[in-house]
Amino acid sequence: MTSSPNLHHNVILIMLGEFEYLLLSVSARLGDEAYGAAIRSAIERATGRPCSVGALYTTIDRLERKGLIDTWLGEPTAERGGRRKRHVRLTAAGRKEAAAFYEAVVRATEGVTWQLKPRRVRV
Repeated sequence: MTSSPNLHHNVILIMLGEFEYLLLSVSARLGDEAYGAAIRSAIERATGRPCSVGALYTTIDRLERKGLIDTWLGEPTAERGGRRKRHVRLTAAGRKEAAAFYEAVVRATEGVTWQLKPRRVRV
């Protein structure tokens, strides 16, 4: 099948996945306190589901490669047995992509009513 030069295809490309969006959102909310364990805990509280360490750090690495976050290691702390925290900060591109994802979800769900049991979400 050949393509006509006058034929236009509309393709919607959403760069973020659900878990990536959750990680960006939680990191933005945590601000200076956004590091691996805190992000993981906040995602678990928000979703009510476990978050594996492997999934968390694989996603952090992927978001950093995409240029959506920056990470750095903090100083070792006694409370962590001398281990360092891996801190996360959204880049301007990360904020833009998270906002675009959110806006797409809002547009896609306009007029939809989900009947869910109320659930308390601790932040």
